[in-house]
Amino acid sequence: MAGFIHDKLDIKLLVLYIMDRVAAAIDFATLTDLSMCDSGVDYFQFAEAVSELTESGHLDQQEEFYAITDRGRRTCAAGESSLSPVIRQRCDRRLAPLNQALKRKAQVRAQVGEQPLGFDVRLSMADDQGSLFSLTLLAPTREDAQHIADGFLEHPDRVYNGLLGVLLTNDDRGERH
Repeated sequence: MAGFIHDKLDIKLLVLYIMDRVAAAIDFATLTDLSMCDSGVDYFQFAEAVSELTESGHLDQQEEFYAITDRGRRTCAAGESSLSPVIRQRCDRRLAPLNQALKRKAQVRAQVGEQPLGFDVRLSMADDQGSLFSLTLLAPTREDAQHIADGFLEHPDRVYNGLLGVLLTNDDRGERH
């Protein structure tokens, strides 16, 4: 069965379509996975297309991450209608869970930094309206600090709700102010 993608120009438009809709810069492997949504996408043509889009200034590469440029956005807007609606729908479905994860990663942060008495663990959490909280803790070892950071990243909602529960409780019986 023939796919909807027929040549390198179609692949370039597909890449720009994906990059225009992804919530943050992504690595080549993620871009590859998202782009392999049609039997007409040839990996080698895809790799060439990404390289050419980067060289032409449609994509920006910072270390291993790619992001779309303003030039890429303009080209995408001008050409995306030539992509099949089926391909656009497939891309949108594949992008939804990735964008949700990228958005969460941007909103929940944990950083470990060395200081004279041990290691600072800086935790922060935001939503669409702004910062919900930030907290800095001191840990005696890098391993402890990393364990705290990893635990927060895994369960930020538990940490946030636990802090609020403790701070809003009046006494040991759990009565609120």
